[in-house]
Amino acid sequence: MSDLWWLAPAYLLVVNATTYLTFGADKHRAQHHRYRIPESNLFLLAGLGGSPAAIFAQHHLRHKTRKQPFGTILLCIAGIQIGVAIWLVVSM
Repeated sequence: MSDLWWLAPAYLLVVNATTYLTFGADKHRAQHHRYRIPESNLFLLAGLGGSPAAIFAQHHLRHKTRKQPFGTILLCIAGIQIGVAIWLVVSM
């Protein structure tokens, strides 16, 4: 397992890029009154490690900034991920 840690940066880069692009696609769809990407999919991407890109996209693209509890849930996901990351570092 410890031999695979080098994959983490590549994984995080891919999941965060995918998350940002998905938020951008949903914003585009919203502007053109087209079928939207379900919030559950956006939360899933954030939960899989894309929360930095999700929070950045929310503010940078001005997408779902007034939608509550969407923003609160994103911050909770990020908080849990930070807690897990701290726990992993401390427990090593």
